Amino acid sequence: MNYNDRRRSEDRRKKNRNTEDRRKTNDRRVDYGRRILPDRRHQSTNNFDFEFEEQSQKIYDDQIEGRNAVLELLESGKDINKIYITNGEKKGSINKIIAIANEKRIVIVEKDKKQMDLMSGTDNYQGVIAIVPPYEYVEIEDILNVSKEKNKDPFILILDGIEDTHNLGAIIRTAESAGVDGIIIPKRRAASVNSTVSKVASGALEYMKIARVNNINDAIKTLKDNGVWICGTSLDTEKYYYDQDLTGPLAIVIGNEANGISSLVKRNCDFLIKIPMLGNTQSLNASVSAGIVIYGALRQR
Repeated sequence: MNYNDRRRSEDRRKKNRNTEDRRKTNDRRVDYGRRILPDRRHQSTNNFDFEFEEQSQKIYDDQIEGRNAVLELLESGKDINKIYITNGEKKGSINKIIAIANEKRIVIVEKDKKQMDLMSGTDNYQGVIAIVPPYEYVEIEDILNVSKEKNKDPFILILDGIEDTHNLGAIIRTAESAGVDGIIIPKRRAASVNSTVSKVASGALEYMKIARVNNINDAIKTLKDNGVWICGTSLDTEKYYYDQDLTGPLAIVIGNEANGISSLVKRNCDFLIKIPMLGNTQSLNASVSAGIVIYGALRQR
């Protein structure tokens, strides 16, 4: 065999190896648009379908979990894409949820407990999860319009960096019960509305307007321009909440769980109040503090 024959033979072997490699690659992978995913055509698709569906829902939708929260959601008339129920969980309030959902022609899907556990964002979803469109925040002007429509003084809550979702949910529940017009939260370094918040709020979220702003101090300026007095909560004052006039147009500022309200926000407050602390512990849970001050103001109003 001369040199040219050997060269042609070697080229054919390389070509055959490249063809074989491409064939094996195509067997292992399949093109789904922009993404390349493992080819599962010869595998059981049940788990994959659920995981893909569940992942998509968590990306594009919000979840409302728990019986009371889902019932309040149904009764509020807001949009619901789908309701998931654990197989066999057709007792008590679940039957009421199913009845209302059927009446409103909302799709109900039954899943086994393992799938529901994977889908749930909380530890106690009580056998029911509602998939809803992403939570719609409002503008500060929308909150101010609430008091105008009711012909009363504005009563607003500002949360300066509440990070724990359980605290946020508890504060929303208390605020809604006390007739607060709306809540203002920052976009950064703070908890936002999610399934945990909704679960803890126990349905109150459906009736509370929440504005998510870039800067709390700019929000305070907007409120002041609309005649609202800003009341900060801080230990750096001698004034107790029950000695302060909390009537009229009012926004109460509740600070971060660890650090309280920031120094700039504190300077922008019209006045500061505190809760008496007579024991050795010199701080309260943020949601507890909010409840005390909110109802202290409500008593005067």
